[in-house]
Amino acid sequence: MAISVLSPPAEVADRAAAASGGRRPGWRRDAAIGYALIAPALGYFVVFLLYPALAALYYSFTKWNLRTPATWVGLANYHDLFLDRARYPYFWQSVRVTALYTVLAVPLTMVVALAQALLLNCIRRGTHVFRLLLFLPVVSAEAAVGVVWRWLYDPGYGLLNALLGLVGIPGQNWLNNPRLVVPALALISGWQCGVSMIIYLAGLKSIPAGLREAAVIDGAGALQRFRHLTVPMLRPATFYLLVTNVIAALQVFGVVYVIFSGAVSGGPQQAGLTYVLHLYLFAFRYDA
Repeated sequence: MAISVLSPPAEVADRAAAASGGRRPGWRRDAAIGYALIAPALGYFVVFLLYPALAALYYSFTKWNLRTPATWVGLANYHDLFLDRARYPYFWQSVRVTALYTVLAVPLTMVVALAQALLLNCIRRGTHVFRLLLFLPVVSAEAAVGVVWRWLYDPGYGLLNALLGLVGIPGQNWLNNPRLVVPALALISGWQCGVSMIIYLAGLKSIPAGLREAAVIDGAGALQRFRHLTVPMLRPATFYLLVTNVIAALQVFGVVYVIFSGAVSGGPQQAGLTYVLHLYLFAFRYDA
């Protein structure tokens, strides 16, 4: 009597191959496709991000003027940057301005973004229109934003002082008063909070409606629901926005440069001299 031997199912074969340390031919094909798909992004990261960062780190320990070979100087550049006030007179001022700007701009941006997201989450009609209007400042060119806000802050015919005059508040010389320069720049950051608003809005949409209904049934008021339900559920989004907004604040440049028209001093008494602006001016404008 002939005995037929059945071949094992594919699943059994896969398990046997895995147990023996082998891999299916299809796995290699899938892996090759995956590597091919991530190759462009990985190449961009290596060529335009990783390599420049490592090269900049290396050259920071050398003396190099682009014409002669780099000479290793160790920590001498950092020593001069931190301690040589004659060569770098505005370095610590730029650090203070950037730190103050970050402290003011990041909370303002996140609070305004959360308020806008809460309002949009309550609107039932025209949400797309309002979302578009609130997101427009993000996609506007930095040069245009700087020119517009320089006009808004003008002490003579600026719109902001005109609005303050309507409520009996005297106008301010926003860009010529050293105490008001950084708050004025932080206000622009709060106006450009569209990305944070979208992320907060997505977080609000992801909160299950059942949790809100249960809180209402338990007698929780609007403030209690916001404090004990909404805020905890938005913690991942808040942490992400905190990190990204701090990074953006430390890198602010374009709007500040346009507002002060590329002034070497960065505004009155260097009050608007952020670190990146100082880096740019030292590289291309200062006689050093």
